[in-house]
Amino acid sequence: MSEISQSTADPEAVDRDLGRARDGDDAAFARLVTPLRRELHAHCYRMLGSPHDADDALQEALVRAWRGLARFEGRSSLRSWLYTVATRTCLDLVETRGRRALPVDLGPASERAVADGAMRTDVAWLGPYPDTGPYPAEKGPDARYEQREAVELAFIAALQHLPGNQRAALLLFEVLGFSVAEIAAMMRTTTTSVNSALARARRIVAERIPSPSQQQTLRAIGDSRVREIVAGYAAALELGDADALVALLTEDVTWSMPPIPHWYRGLAAVTDFAVRVPLTSCGSWRHLPAHANGQPAVASYLWDDAAGTHLAWSINVLTLRGEQVSEITSFIGREHFPLFGLPASLP
Repeated sequence: MSEISQSTADPEAVDRDLGRARDGDDAAFARLVTPLRRELHAHCYRMLGSPHDADDALQEALVRAWRGLARFEGRSSLRSWLYTVATRTCLDLVETRGRRALPVDLGPASERAVADGAMRTDVAWLGPYPDTGPYPAEKGPDARYEQREAVELAFIAALQHLPGNQRAALLLFEVLGFSVAEIAAMMRTTTTSVNSALARARRIVAERIPSPSQQQTLRAIGDSRVREIVAGYAAALELGDADALVALLTEDVTWSMPPIPHWYRGLAAVTDFAVRVPLTSCGSWRHLPAHANGQPAVASYLWDDAAGTHLAWSINVLTLRGEQVSEITSFIGREHFPLFGLPASLP
């Protein structure tokens, strides 16, 4: 079944499958939830900041929904009810797993390249999200964020600084367009509480996300120029060309590499790191273009003598300002590549 909105599906077919699912027909339940899986997964990612946690949350939410389907009385749409179950599941996980971090959350920027590059495994790191588009179009009248804006890295990172209830309220209202009354019912609270959570969440998020959004910037630049910037970044690393890399960067550029805690701010510090580490000491690089968090990205592969090939190394999400790169976030780890449908190695 294609990923279409429940509102565009045949209502009679939905009612038939709902009746069958209540009688224990798991195939009918699968037909009901399949069109909504992708948008529910994106919601779980926004709540939790990790695609792997989103996998766990969505799986648990669907198990809860299957077991509790008899309690769905049809007073709201099935979509709204599933979002209720998914949100409550995510709130439970927020309580037990805490928030996801980027290196900037842990301490000040390093002024010079740090050679050891030790990775911290005691930190729950933010993870990149595959941008497979197109996104579901169904949104309520209160939705403010575009669907791609709502997975941009700065927005997801900002959400991690909110308590779970504020995070949920903001996403349900301004990304998905549910009303305050609907959100209050979903979260088993009052409209006053939801409005208060929204006010606090908006203030914190506004302080942490840049303007214009990446979607506005990318539209202004145009697809062709964005591809040139991505190709230029990849070529500079593969050729070890520091001048070509620097020409792509803003004066206040930042570069971070979770799970490495060190990060760099400003052209001097970023250039020092680039010259000392990826451009000279790491070895041979290969790259593939990618898309992550609604932004251009580059998948990096590093030569491995033992394997005799280039192995998956990092997903580099590029944040642009004008036609220059203002932020590079390199998510190191081979575990990210299957999420993007990328190969584990390149010749």
